[in-house]
This record gives sequence, structure tokens and C-alpha cells, in this order.
Amino acid sequence: MLKFILIAVAVILVTIGLVKLVDKFIPAKFKPFLNIALWLLIAFFGYQTYMSIYEPIQFNKVKNKRYAVVIESLKDIRDSQLAHRQVTGKFSKDFDGLIKFIDTAEYTITQRRDSSIIDEDLTKRYGVDTFKSIVIIDTLGFVSVKDSLFKTSSRYKNMMNVPVGEEGAKFKMQAGFLEQNNIKIPVFEAIVKKSVLLNDQNKDLIMQENQVVSVDGVNGDALKVGSMDEVNTNGNWPKTYGANE
Repeated sequence: MLKFILIAVAVILVTIGLVKLVDKFIPAKFKPFLNIALWLLIAFFGYQTYMSIYEPIQFNKVKNKRYAVVIESLKDIRDSQLAHRQVTGKFSKDFDGLIKFIDTAEYTITQRRDSSIIDEDLTKRYGVDTFKSIVIIDTLGFVSVKDSLFKTSSRYKNMMNVPVGEEGAKFKMQAGFLEQNNIKIPVFEAIVKKSVLLNDQNKDLIMQENQVVSVDGVNGDALKVGSMDEVNTNGNWPKTYGANE
């Protein structure tokens, strides 16, 4: 963009110089037409220079606003998936199952307390009462997952829908297991392409955004939470958009 601005400014300056040369050397009968043409050329490049500055500024405003909305949806998906893993031991592979889980599932409220009981083997061995420590887990009750995560809101029923950008777009979600040290660990990922979120914006600026590598930006060509390639439930957005873990 900077290169284009410098070129445009240079062309404007050259054009102004040509206007002065025309005024000095071109016959009077041709001057009005050439002057008009040259001033129109100056206006065109002036407009292009202005747009080269204004359009990226507006693009970033739209981008930041839409990213913020989408990230809130990704956080809802992550919270729901973490609840699903806590209760079932794995992540949900699809939104229908995840929504049904939120509608029906409950957290078990427990309390751990230390206690002791007679160790029968040691008591027999030594002839005196010998005790061993144990942990007792008491079930205190149950609480609805829906009430815990969303209270009175029903937004979770539409969590599969991308809230901005391309009409009718949906998040792509996967879930499965990764094996580490012969242990299967549940993983999930929810993702949407930047091009979907910014579908009505300048294509060149979208291409530039897809190539972002920055601590202050969303790296890569998509917004996502979780990963199918590593044990990670974080989002890929910077903390300027809110907590990503």
C-alpha cells in the first residue's frame, strides 16, 4: 500500500508539472482540453491515494468488530465442549449432540473429605487396631449444565451458526482422540475461515489478512478454538479480543 501511495503522489506531482509545461509551451487553442484532461488525471490519482488509505482503515474496523462477535460464539462452543468432556469424558462430534447435551445434562456436585478406617490386614498382623486413611466423596446434588453455562439465555441453540459475514455459514467442528504415551486424550476443534467472515470486503485486503503473522493479530486464514493436532483448547486470537484460554 505504501508503495502505491508513493507512486500516486509521484504521478500527481508529475502531472502538475505537465500542467505547467502545457501552460508554457502548448498553443493556446489546445490548452483548455489538455488542462482539463490533466486535472482529471490529478483528481483520479488523488482519489486513488485517498482510497488506498481510507479503505484499509475501514476494513480493519469491520474486521475487528466481526472478529469480536465470532470469538464470543467460539467461547460458547468451547465452554459447552469442556462441560461435555467433564461429564462424559469426551468431546461432542457435532452440534446436534452438543445442544442436546446442554439441554439435558447435569453436573454432579461432590464433596471430598478425609476419613480413616481399620486396616484389617495390619490389625490381624500386629494384634492392635491399625487405621488407614481414605478419601470419601459425597454427592451433594446436581445442577443443570444449561443453567450453569447460559442461565436464561438460549443462544447455545444457534451456536453452530456463524453470526456475521456470509449468510447461512456455519462453524466446522470436529472431535476425536489423540494418543500420547498409550493414552487416548480427547480433542476438538471449531473453525471458520476469515474469508467467510469478511466475504463482502475487498478481496486483496482479505488475502493480506489471511497472511497475517503477528502477536497482535489473528494468525492464519481462520478463527478457531481447540485443535485436532495437539491437546489444546485455546483460541487462536490475541488477548486484545479477550481471554483465549
